[in-house]
Amino acid sequence: MKLSKVWIASAIIVLVIVIDQAIKIWVKTGMYWGEDIEIFSWFHIRFVQNNGMAFGMEFGSKLFLTLFRIVAVGVLGWIISRLCKSDIYPKGFVACVALIAAGAAGNIFDCVFYGEIFTNPYPPEIASFVPWGEGYGTIFHGLVVDMFYFPLFTFQWPEWMPFLSGKTFSFFDPVFNFADAAISVGMIVLLIFYSRYLGGTPGRSEEITER
Repeated sequence: MKLSKVWIASAIIVLVIVIDQAIKIWVKTGMYWGEDIEIFSWFHIRFVQNNGMAFGMEFGSKLFLTLFRIVAVGVLGWIISRLCKSDIYPKGFVACVALIAAGAAGNIFDCVFYGEIFTNPYPPEIASFVPWGEGYGTIFHGLVVDMFYFPLFTFQWPEWMPFLSGKTFSFFDPVFNFADAAISVGMIVLLIFYSRYLGGTPGRSEEITER
């Protein structure tokens, strides 16, 4: 096993999870639900919570989503261990997979633990830590904390546009967290720079260079 890849993957996973949880705890215990702090006109800190997947999407039951995340992180951990043992895959590829695994793991903490250890009061009250079991929910049913909002630009659809005439379009509406960003960055870099490694081992290992 190549220690350099192991250390890179381990460092990325630990750093992403620590930073993600630090930001979430700061937001959850320092802002009330729905509060919006404008840093710039195009960047806000907006405290929202959701039951779903990345960027607030919803799919299936809460318990199913939480268990799916746990299984997915376990599979990604196994994949990373295999990648670290291989001479075929470059460090950059391993780093991208580690980013995706770390992001998924970061949101698992919210789902598994937050319902047990946090209150979830109505605004303008702010959440606080409580003893285990006295929180707003049960284990595996915590809400994911999101906070990054980038309203980069808005425009109004012209009157001649079918179905959309007069409606306002805003980009980028979804509110997300640091873990979501890690997943997105990992996937985008994989697709742009390492697509040849996806779906199997490249045909000629001698052509592969470490990135």
